[in-house]
Amino acid sequence: MPSGTPSRGTKSPSWIKLGSVLPRGKGPCQNAPMGSGPVYLDYNATTPVLPEVLREMLPWFTEHPGNPSSPHVEGFLAHRAVEEGRGRVAAMLGARPSEIVFTSGGSEADNTAILGVARARGRGHVITTAIEHPAVLEPCRRLEEEGFRVTRLPVDGKGRIDPDDLRRALAPDTILASVMLANNEVGTLQPVREVAAACREAGVLLHVDACQAVGKVPVDVRELGADLVALAGHKFYAPKGIGVLWVREGLRLPSLVLGAGHEDGRRAGTENVPGIAGIGAAAALVARDLPATAERLRALRDRLRDRLLAEVPGLVVHGDPDGGLPNTLSVSFPGVTSGEMLSLLVDRVACSAGAACHGGEVRASHVLRAMGVPPGIAAGTLRLTTGRPTTEGEIDRAAAALVDAWRTLRR
Repeated sequence: MPSGTPSRGTKSPSWIKLGSVLPRGKGPCQNAPMGSGPVYLDYNATTPVLPEVLREMLPWFTEHPGNPSSPHVEGFLAHRAVEEGRGRVAAMLGARPSEIVFTSGGSEADNTAILGVARARGRGHVITTAIEHPAVLEPCRRLEEEGFRVTRLPVDGKGRIDPDDLRRALAPDTILASVMLANNEVGTLQPVREVAAACREAGVLLHVDACQAVGKVPVDVRELGADLVALAGHKFYAPKGIGVLWVREGLRLPSLVLGAGHEDGRRAGTENVPGIAGIGAAAALVARDLPATAERLRALRDRLRDRLLAEVPGLVVHGDPDGGLPNTLSVSFPGVTSGEMLSLLVDRVACSAGAACHGGEVRASHVLRAMGVPPGIAAGTLRLTTGRPTTEGEIDRAAAALVDAWRTLRR
C-alpha cells in the first residue's frame, strides 16, 4: 500500500504471520534488545505513546472518570484537564487557547476545515495540491461532486509547489486554499508563508495540514499566516484518536458533528479527556526540546542514507532531504519492487512502501506520480522515518537488513 493511503478495511498481506513477527510486549518505545524484533522506521505512519505522556493520561482512565460537562467535583477536574491540554497545545503553536478545537484526529480536522468553509460559503472554488493526504483530497473530491470547482496544483521533482501557480489559480470565486506544510511520504516542506501572503492579498482562507510537521519542525500558526491548521496527536507521541483544528480567532465554521454545545459549539461530543491530557503532554515535550530532537532525528536519518548510498549502487533519494523533514528518507532500490523488499523485511525493518501491487501491476503512490518519478524507479520505493526512540544501533541494523534484502533479490 502506498504510504499515506488509509488502511481502514484492508487485510494484512498473506505473507504476514503476526505471531511469528514480533515477540509479545516488544515495541519501538520499549528499548527491546538488539535482534529481538524489527527495527521500527515508520514514525510518519504513527508514533508510540511516550511513557511521560502515558503517565499523564492514566489517571483519566481510572481514577477520575468525570464528564467535563458534569456539575460536580469529578466533572470540574475533567474540565480542568481539558483546558490544561488546550493551553499546552496553544502554547506549542503560538496560539490562543480559545482557538484550539479538539477532534478525533487529523482526518476529522482536515474535513472540518475544508467542508466547514464550503458549507459556510455554499459554492465556489477550492485550490489544493496534487500531493495532499487523502484526508484533504477526498473532501475536495466530494465538493466537486456537489458542484464546487477544485484546482490541484502540480509539484516539481522534489514535491514542491510553485507559489506563482497558486497566484495564477486564484479567481474571484476562490473560497479556500488547502496546502500541506510537510509531505508525509517524501518529507518536502511547502512554501506556506508565500502561499499565505497570496491568499491574504486575495481575501482567500488558507487551511494547512500540519500533521506531519509538528514535532519535527517549528509550527507557529501566526508565522505561517494560515486561518486553519490541522494536527494529529499520534504523529508526535500522543495517542491515536485525538487531533486538533486550530481556527483563527474571529473565524466561525459550522460544526460537522452535531449534538450538544461542546468545544464552544464547534464540535459536539463528550471530550476525550485521556486523549486531550496526552496530546497536551506531548505538545509540552515538543515545545521544550524540538531543536535538539530535530537535530538528532536528522543525524540518524543521514546515517541511514549515507550507508545505503554507499552500499546500494543506483539508489535514488526522493524529495528534498536537506530542506525537508529531518526524519524522513524516501529511497528507491533499483531493480526490485517495494513489495518484494517488504516481504523480506517483515520481521527485520518496519517501514512503508511508495508503491503497491494491484492485479500484478505495480502502481506508484499519487505523490511519486505527481513528482514525475518514472514508474520503474517508483516501484522500488520505501519510506524510512526515524523517531525519538530510534538509536544508532537500530539504524545500523536496519541498513544491514535493507542492503541484505536488496542483494538477495538481485541475486
